[in-house]
Amino acid sequence: MIEPTIPNLLTALRIALIPVFSGVFFIPGWGPQASAVLFALASLTDWADGYLARKLGQHSAFGAFLDPVADKLIVCVALVLLVSRDNSLWLVAPACVIIGREIAISALREWLAGTRARSRISVSWLGKFKTLLQLASLVLLLWATPDSSDPLYVYGLILLGVAAAMTLVSMAYYLWLALRSEESEISGA
Repeated sequence: MIEPTIPNLLTALRIALIPVFSGVFFIPGWGPQASAVLFALASLTDWADGYLARKLGQHSAFGAFLDPVADKLIVCVALVLLVSRDNSLWLVAPACVIIGREIAISALREWLAGTRARSRISVSWLGKFKTLLQLASLVLLLWATPDSSDPLYVYGLILLGVAAAMTLVSMAYYLWLALRSEESEISGA
């Protein structure tokens, strides 16, 4: 049975907020700003669930599975919403990089689940920094008017570009760790 711990409930709340901020996004006028606030609140649960899991000793296998799923869902949905509003190359290219990376890392985790290497590859500061950049850029982009005259939108695009670059760097790092772990497992080290 899955234990309803506080961290797992926060992660479930993050997932439950996805259709809410998605629907609000399309309300004319104030919808995008309200969507940005809901997205920011949902994003804060990512920090809170991890903190509380450590602080309260409420780690679980289900939480370790659900947390990255929630992270990937909320980021990918926000990117799709933004691309539906502005299909410029400056937004579409980083969105494709970020969504592609999320799919690749999910596949990597699936592959590693069948090996002993999974336990040797944990989230790095690169991954955490990448997530922070993504979430900050997405809040700005959801809030702002999709127009190059809106400084918030321009800052959001710049941050998203940096986040996309960090996404590639962190993906390369995780792939390198996985390959290194696989090689050491094969050689018996």
